Formats: sequence, structure tokens, C-alpha cells
Amino acid sequence: MNSRNQSSRSNQPQSGQSMNPEEQVPTPGLDSSLFKRLLRYVSPYRGLMATATLVLLVVAAIDLSFPLLIKRGIDRYIAGGNLDGLWGLCGVYLGLLIANFFLRYLQLYLTGQLGQRIMHDLRTEIFSHVQKLHLSYFDRHPVGQIMTRLTGDVEVLNQLFTSGMVSIFGDLLTLIGITAILFYLNPALAGVTLIVVPLLFIASMIFRAKVRRAFAEVRIKVAAINAFLQENISGITLVQLFGRESIHQEHFDRLNADHRDAYLRTVLYYSLFFPVVHLLESVAVALILWFGGLRVLEGPLTIGALVAFIQYSERFFRPIRDLSERYNILQGAMASSDRIFELLDTEPEIVSPEHPQSPPGPTGEVVFDQVRFGYLPDEEILRGISFRIKPGESVAIVGPTGAGKTTLSHLLSRFYEIESGRVLVDGLDVRSWSLPELRSRIGVVQQESFLWSGGLAQNVGLRQGLDPKTVEEALQIVGADGLLQRIKERGDVDVGERGNQLSVGERQLVTFARAMAYDPPVLILDEATSSVDTETETKIRNALKILLQGRTSLVIAHRLSTIQYVDRILVLHKGQVAEDGTHDELLQLGGLYARYYELEYRKQEVLL
Repeated sequence: MNSRNQSSRSNQPQSGQSMNPEEQVPTPGLDSSLFKRLLRYVSPYRGLMATATLVLLVVAAIDLSFPLLIKRGIDRYIAGGNLDGLWGLCGVYLGLLIANFFLRYLQLYLTGQLGQRIMHDLRTEIFSHVQKLHLSYFDRHPVGQIMTRLTGDVEVLNQLFTSGMVSIFGDLLTLIGITAILFYLNPALAGVTLIVVPLLFIASMIFRAKVRRAFAEVRIKVAAINAFLQENISGITLVQLFGRESIHQEHFDRLNADHRDAYLRTVLYYSLFFPVVHLLESVAVALILWFGGLRVLEGPLTIGALVAFIQYSERFFRPIRDLSERYNILQGAMASSDRIFELLDTEPEIVSPEHPQSPPGPTGEVVFDQVRFGYLPDEEILRGISFRIKPGESVAIVGPTGAGKTTLSHLLSRFYEIESGRVLVDGLDVRSWSLPELRSRIGVVQQESFLWSGGLAQNVGLRQGLDPKTVEEALQIVGADGLLQRIKERGDVDVGERGNQLSVGERQLVTFARAMAYDPPVLILDEATSSVDTETETKIRNALKILLQGRTSLVIAHRLSTIQYVDRILVLHKGQVAEDGTHDELLQLGGLYARYYELEYRKQEVLL
């Protein structure tokens, strides 16, 4: 394992961890600056937002009119026996119901459109930003955490824009409207009706606090289950090989039970809160019937007004109950937006210079001049390393694990910024290059052969502009005759997720064919044959003779077959070049390389 992987792994969840660290962070309160920033994403859709709000206002007005129509029907027509007027009023009531149906549909459709458009824009921005971030960011942040930003956190914001922000405005408007109408109808009875409101607000605040903590605990338990499942499924071979099924089943049962108990606490709070609300509603209705009934008997209040009061009281408590839910959505949206903006505010540390220098024609010269670098502060991997690779020369890098071999390839492609010194490609400091131009001149074959889901031809020709003939020639050169035949028979081959439809050797052949088809002036082979079988290695060995010919090559290898064709060998030790020479020269020197050769390469040579 190289140093970069070591530093990266130190940031990953270890076996047995029960929660994602980010889930332990308390949900932030309502932050006006975050809310204002969220509103910027609404700005392109101001018209849609305004239309949805206007429709909501009309819907609210229609809803508030129904009890008044009932009051009018009872007091003016039913009490007076005027059936003709009652039929007309029923027609108006039915017309408003139909209009309310279509307007509610329109309002839900518009808010859904608004939420989906904002989600689209936000996900596009996050994904674009993530692709520009430096590799050290991914060393420090687990992939699952970044995925959560793009999926779960953005979905929470969708809830804010579809069933949160506009609905909160509608609920508040409804409360204000109902309160005004109640006091208009009868101020004394309105005061009696609102007696239970403080109790309702207290119940809502307690419920909100309890549910907030309960759902935070549920998220922690879900994170623990997801982490365990990911680890268990990824290592299912070892689980079955060592007979750990029962042990892992017990562990999962504990995690699953913890999640069940945490979720049941949320069920308990909901089971208590809604009956409390219903009880307070019933108390309010009882007060209206008692006090209002007395007023009806005494004469100041009509029966229609009493019925309207009862209906308005039912409508009054519904928005208060809903506001507790909306507030939870709003709090969740603040927490999600805080995490999203933290990601978006992370500036890429590796960027092209404002005025990149024009690179000369590709020669392939590579120079490391007194380069110092470490992945972690005060832990240098390279300590003033210097060497030069002439154009067209092939150089192997050998040394113990952690010596900095793979680090050289990362610095050459400028995936990390060096602390001091210079890395030159074709006579220019890599920091002076445009990043796309620099990386277009460097081909890399990694130890882990990563393939994208999709076609084989697409994976070989990752860079745009490669024609099918070039792809087929590359596969033929590296000896992937079986894959080439499958392409000719089927037109293309689906490699599956991460290439799981191909064997390990076939996947590695594809990465070699990728480098061959790309034909870069500088080639890096990073332990590229360490995971292939002997037959595949023989094919790759023949391809290497062609691949290394006439191009500058940096070969990081643990197998003799991949270094026996190079021009020079550099031996790294404690972050510096300890030895430099040909295979025979270094053997005669009797130093570090001679010892590596005896320990690691002698048996390989016999097999070769």
C-alpha cells in the first residue's frame, strides 16, 4: 500500500463503527444567510414561484369562504325557508369546490415543478464542482458522504420547495385570515375559541424538540446499518470462507434492533402529539358550543355564525399542526443546505494558471528537481528527490512500500501540489501548464483496473475522437483476442458495473489497450501487472515491448517482467533516489537493488 492510500484509509470508517461522524453534528437553527443563499436558486424561477404563490392565495381565499357560505345558507335561506336562494347558494358552493380542486392540482404541480428544477440545477452544480476538486479532498472525505450531498441532502431541499416554503406561507396566511374572520363574526366568542391556542403551541414545541432528537438518532442508526451492510457485502467472500455468518447475523440483529427502537420512539411522539391536538380541538369546539350556544339563546349570535365558528376552529388547528411538520422540514433543509454549501465553498486547490504557458511540441522529457512532498503535515514522503528521464527513455522505479513510487506519478500529473522544488514536463513546470493540456500528454495504467459501466469500446476509447478501428488495433496489440472477437461478433461488449463481466486479467488488458489507443508521449505504469495471471502477463509483456518503444515511460513495478525491458532503474529509499543505473550495473553494485532482486525478483526470473 502506498502512502497516499494509507492517509486515505485513515479517514475511512473502520470495522465496527456504528455511525457516520457527520450524523453526530447537531442540526443548525434557522440561519437567515443560508436561507438567502437558497433563495438564489429560486431566482431563475421567480415567475413559477410567484404563480404558485398566487394560486395558493386564491385557494386559501376559497377555503375561507366555505364556512361563510354555510353561515349565509343557514341564517338567510334555511331559517327563512327560502329554498330558491338555497339552490343558488349550493350552486356557488359546488362551483367553488370544483375551482378549488383544479387550483389545488395546479398549485401542487407548480411547486413540484419548482422543486424539481431547483434540484436539477443544484445537482448539476454540485457534480460539476466535485469533478474539479483536488484528490486530497477525496482522501479526507468518504465517498458516501459526498454521495449524500448529491442525493439525500438535495432531496431534503426538494421537500422545502415543494411542501415547505410555499405551504408555510399558506398556513400562516390561513391562520391570519381565520383569526380576522372570527373576530369579525364575534370578538367575544373568538377570544374563547383561542383560549386553547397557547396550550397547542406548547405541545407543538415539545413535540418538535422530541421528534427532532428522535429523527437524528434514527439517522445515526440508519448510517450504522448502511456502513455494516456495505462492509459485509463487499467482504462476503471472507464471511463465507471463515464461517462468520452467525457472528455477522448477531451484529446486524443488534444494529437492526437499535434502529427499530429509535424509530419506535418517533412513533411514540407522533402517537401522543396528534391525540393531544385532537383533544385541544375538541375542547375548543366544546367551548364554542357552550359559550356560543348561550349567545345564540340570548340572541346576539345566529346559529349560522355558531356553525361557521365550529368549522373555522377545525380549519384553525390544522395549519398549527402542519406548521410543526413544516418547521421540521425547514430545520432539515437548513442542515442539508449547510452541508451542501460547505462542499460548494471548498475551492479546488489544483487549478490551471490564469495565463498558462504554451507548451512546446511533445518530447516526453520528465524532470524532478529537489521535490519535497507529503500527504500529511510534517510527514514527508519525498525528501528533495531529483532525477531526469530523457525523451523516449524508459525508467523503472523500485523500492519498499511507502517509498513514494506512486506519489511520483501523482505529482507528474499534478494531482497534488508539491511543497518545494519543481516537476518539469517538456521543459515546463507542471504548475505552468493548463491541466487538460498537461494530462493529455500523460497516459496512466493503474494497478486497479477501473472500468465504467457500458461498452468495451467506450472503455478503451475514453478520450474523445478515437475511431473504432483504433480501438480494435489497440486490443489486438495487447493480445486481447477474445475481447476483440466478441466485439466483432456483437458490435460491442457490456463490461458490467466496474467491469464485473470481465475477468481480472481481461480488465487489465483493457487498461493497457486504453493507453495504447491513446498513444501518449509520456506513459506511467503503476504496478500494472501485479494482479494478472501468468498467461495474461505473457500477453502484456509482449505488448510492453511495443508500448514502451519510442515513448518516455515511468514503470512502477513489483514484477521483473515489467522492468526487464527498461533503460534504467531508480531505487527509492526514504524519499530519495538511493541508486540509479541499469539492471546489471545495480546488481554489480550489490546495494539495495541487489537485495530486492534476491528477495523478490529471483524466483520470478526463473519462471520467466
